[in-house]
Amino acid sequence: MYTAQLLSERIKRQAKLKDIKLKDMLIELDLNINTISQITDKKGLACFPLARIADYLDCSVDYLLGRTDNPEVNK
Repeated sequence: MYTAQLLSERIKRQAKLKDIKLKDMLIELDLNINTISQITDKKGLACFPLARIADYLDCSVDYLLGRTDNPEVNK
């Protein structure tokens, strides 16, 4: 089961590891500044913004969703 808490925690963790400020990332991706804080279990996050965030953080969507503990993108 996917949870909003795990998703937002992993996005924040990857950004911190890469020394990326969430605000800067969201502005560059043309996403609402509150995108991360507005993720809920019922609403989730649309697939395209999630994919763009994963690309920006150079990690896999599967990692952000908690489907794997390996953040590496299959290249």
